[in-house]
Amino acid sequence: MGGVDVTAEDFGVRGPRGWAFRGISLDAGPGSLIAVEGPSGSGRTSLLLALTGRMKASEGTAAVGGLTLPKQSAAVRRISAPANVAGVTDLDAALTVGEHLRERAVLQLRFGDSVRGLLRPRSERAIETGLRIEDAVTAAGFDREALPKGSRTAVRDLERPQELRLSIALALIGRPALLAVDDVDLKLSDDERAEIWDLLRSLADSGTTVVAVSAEGTEKADARATTGRA
Repeated sequence: MGGVDVTAEDFGVRGPRGWAFRGISLDAGPGSLIAVEGPSGSGRTSLLLALTGRMKASEGTAAVGGLTLPKQSAAVRRISAPANVAGVTDLDAALTVGEHLRERAVLQLRFGDSVRGLLRPRSERAIETGLRIEDAVTAAGFDREALPKGSRTAVRDLERPQELRLSIALALIGRPALLAVDDVDLKLSDDERAEIWDLLRSLADSGTTVVAVSAEGTEKADARATTGRA
């Protein structure tokens, strides 16, 4: 699936304790890398969730691929995928890398794709599962061979950059038009942070629209939104 445009004007979400964010405006074309910048607690994760249809906006307007928010949130959820969002996409530390990948691919084929796909022979579904996994891990730059036990490595034994790449790979299995990645600079060295931004830039260049949350952002972004101003 190709990327989608993302637009917003005076977009905001108000929660029980006040505004999570407000006054956000965006205009980014398909295949853009959008950096959401702001300190922790400034509503940047809420903005990411709102743009992917997973949090209801309170004011303003936004659209993803021509789908308006919040009216068409369900449709936006079908074409978007979050990664590395605490409390939403948490990895199970006890499961292995291979178990995570297989589970996500099977669930995608069973619930995320067309009914027609479920009617294909089991052998064809198995091939499709393998292809989705390989495409996703390659796009995420996730090298399973470099892990201590390959695909049998438990999530608890992953380094922070590996864990982040795995979360991105899992999101890419669904072949989303919009990929939303939270905390791309959390607990990373300067070199590791640069590598992740290079990865996200490459995903955008390949056609996927990417929204990435960080404290400082990057010069590689095509568009920016800053939270914490309200």
